[in-house]
Amino acid sequence: MTARIEAATPAAIAAAAEALRSGGLVAFPTETVYGLGADAGNPDAVRAIFAAKGRPADHPVIVHLHDASAVDAWVRTFPEGARRLADAFWPGPLTLILPRAAHVSNAVTGGQDGVGLRVPSHPVARALLATFGAIAAPSANRFGRISPTTAQHVADDLGDAVALILDAGPCSVGIESTIVAFVGAEPALLRPGAIGVEALTRVLGRAPRAADTSAPRASGSLASHYAPMTRATLAAPGALHVEILSRQERDESVAVLARAVPRPVDFAGSWIAAPATPEAYAHDLYANLRTLDAAGADEILIEAPPSDPAWFAVQDRLVRAAHRNDDDRD
Repeated sequence: MTARIEAATPAAIAAAAEALRSGGLVAFPTETVYGLGADAGNPDAVRAIFAAKGRPADHPVIVHLHDASAVDAWVRTFPEGARRLADAFWPGPLTLILPRAAHVSNAVTGGQDGVGLRVPSHPVARALLATFGAIAAPSANRFGRISPTTAQHVADDLGDAVALILDAGPCSVGIESTIVAFVGAEPALLRPGAIGVEALTRVLGRAPRAADTSAPRASGSLASHYAPMTRATLAAPGALHVEILSRQERDESVAVLARAVPRPVDFAGSWIAAPATPEAYAHDLYANLRTLDAAGADEILIEAPPSDPAWFAVQDRLVRAAHRNDDDRD
């Protein structure tokens, strides 16, 4: 069966809030990706997210709030550095991991001491949060697979596991939020996103440290994530044509996500020329990967993006998408 998709009208948002009150799951758009939401204060409802996604129980989810004034109800402390980031970037694509309050369930935190909190900027998400309250919501797709940036992506992945999908068109950012943790001695960057290290550093007065083995688990941090079903491989721009030729010589079909490299005249497979800027590339990334995944090729070849800091978040997603380890996936 297929999930019910409805345009995100006030009536549909009210229906989504009612579904959440009854313990159901609702998919809704944020500026980053579509989220699969449940009542953050209802552990049974949150566990239903894990069942729908095939998500490991020790993998935390992010609690979405309408505004920063709601943070204190979820945490023991709200460190000054975290407050500065919230003031600078909320509403927006930033998740803060803060020391959890005693009442916050292990279903939300994956049993860890920190809880992830975010105030999204998407008007539909904000309207739903204003109507309902706190919503726990990871991305609305099967665990480890390509994140959804349209309502149809959610329906394709989850079917009738979700009661209602609020449709507001494609997400404006297109990749998940930046995650910064404040549960140790220093802030740590656990996941790059649209808010880059330079912007974080300007607000904090120092760069957040890189995640290490002591860092808390966070969404999207497994070696294999954001992954198509088709095997994916990153290729340096100068080697892309050679890699294509080598597959053709083995009589293997390929689909290609390029950026600067032109399409060979004699290439007959699926080829997407991605945007040149990191923001536009990120916006289209998951939709492009889904298109190539559906092409029926033996492999997806992806032209590696530039290595400068502006491309850090895109690089992170592509490296994980191309990391082939079935044990890391759902």
